[in-house]
Amino acid sequence: MWRLKAVHHKASRSAKDLEEFKHKRREHEKALRQARRDRQLISKRLLLNEDEQEKEFMETDGTPVSPDQIQEMLRSVQRGGEEKATHLAVLRKALRDPQTHLMFTKLESSMYVLVGQLSGHNAQCQLEAARCLHELSHSPHPGVGQSCLPATPYLLTYLSSPCAKLTELCLYTLGNLWTEGAVVKEKLLAQGIVPALANCIQNQRCNLAVVEAAGFTLSQLLQDKDAADRVIPLVISSGLVPHLTSILTPDTEFGFGPAIECAWCLQYIVSRAVDTCALLTQGVLSQCCNLLITLGGAVAKGNTEEGLELLIWPLLRCLGNLLASGVCEGSGCPVGLEDARLLVALCVFCQSYLSSHFALTRESLWVLNNLTAGSTVFCSALLFCNMVPALLQLLPFSKGINTMVLRILGNVAHNGTGYCVQLTQAGLLPALCATLKMADPDVVTLSLEVLYLLTANSPQVAEEFVKLNGVSLLEAIQYNNEEEQRLRASYLLDHYLYTHSTADNPS
Repeated sequence: MWRLKAVHHKASRSAKDLEEFKHKRREHEKALRQARRDRQLISKRLLLNEDEQEKEFMETDGTPVSPDQIQEMLRSVQRGGEEKATHLAVLRKALRDPQTHLMFTKLESSMYVLVGQLSGHNAQCQLEAARCLHELSHSPHPGVGQSCLPATPYLLTYLSSPCAKLTELCLYTLGNLWTEGAVVKEKLLAQGIVPALANCIQNQRCNLAVVEAAGFTLSQLLQDKDAADRVIPLVISSGLVPHLTSILTPDTEFGFGPAIECAWCLQYIVSRAVDTCALLTQGVLSQCCNLLITLGGAVAKGNTEEGLELLIWPLLRCLGNLLASGVCEGSGCPVGLEDARLLVALCVFCQSYLSSHFALTRESLWVLNNLTAGSTVFCSALLFCNMVPALLQLLPFSKGINTMVLRILGNVAHNGTGYCVQLTQAGLLPALCATLKMADPDVVTLSLEVLYLLTANSPQVAEEFVKLNGVSLLEAIQYNNEEEQRLRASYLLDHYLYTHSTADNPS
């Protein structure tokens, strides 16, 4: 929360001073918001060794390691012999403590010792050296990751390694290093990290642990603030998108990890790509729809397995952003009338995750809004599937739920008299009477807009609203609410409800 460091007494403040104060405050808050967003983009992961000997090396006595001890560890590695891998493992154990990272990087030739082992012919030493670099890449200290730059050519080369564990380590290390600043990013892009990732995902398609790691690394690249200009065109031209879509279906034995990572990659691409039509032709939209329909069926049967919502979330974002980009306009949308099951799936998500993942319900409604906006096909399907009563049950919920529901109902009402009559028959008018009494001004305004569409298209709807004592509601809004709402209520009273009521009782 922004606050003044000191408050100085002043008898009065001029308008100019006040405006300057407000401007500085807005700029400061903007900087804080940007800093928070930047921190959210900086995410690192530590891959733990699952070997049987890992327990031995993870047990530490809590004693800090001195620079001399680190120097001795490096000398032991350089001396070679059959125990070289063991000495590297001891060094890796020491590097688990972030306090040793700065000491290590300050020692002369320390990084080149690791690079020498990474580029050598001893497979076990390569693996242990990669683990040491991985520990350094996870460092919280600025500059430590940049010191790993001499190793990046080998890390990229080993993305084609026959050793899956080495490849996985290199991927997570590269993903961590990407967050270290502009110098590292420039170097990795120049060294061909995007083609290397494309080749890795294509060749390691059957190794889901490697695919998950590659998805993490790619997502790090795609989250970059300059990704739209520098990374996404490379990703699309490299042919990565079809590979990502093919991995979206989760593996029942391995779990959701690879599918989740690839789904987020697609979401980052969709949300910032300029040519979304190219993504449409590569099957992104149809694959997202098909998978959401499948997942909706699973959730409807009671399958709420932990982690399932983590896959649903990026798929919803991806579909919603594609629809918002207008890819379905003009050329036609591959989601046809037979895919009204997609609406049912979205409704299932809204109801199933309302208590456990409230924001996911709001996300599902947002996609439903994008589907029904300007689409008579999906508006008709929504009515045919009798989804209106389920939507009306969500109107009491705040935090964007009820406002999104009202937008969806407005999309349906916008299509004309027949749609308005069916909405009325489904119980919309009593629900609007309730929302018109709510304290949220956005809810009241949207309710008035929906009511306007209903009454403008059907005099019978206006008559039903009068019977529900709707006139008194509008009169209360006309005299007590905000100006915009007063004007809308006044318009409804003058042109629909009041005219209709006086026609039955002429003077």
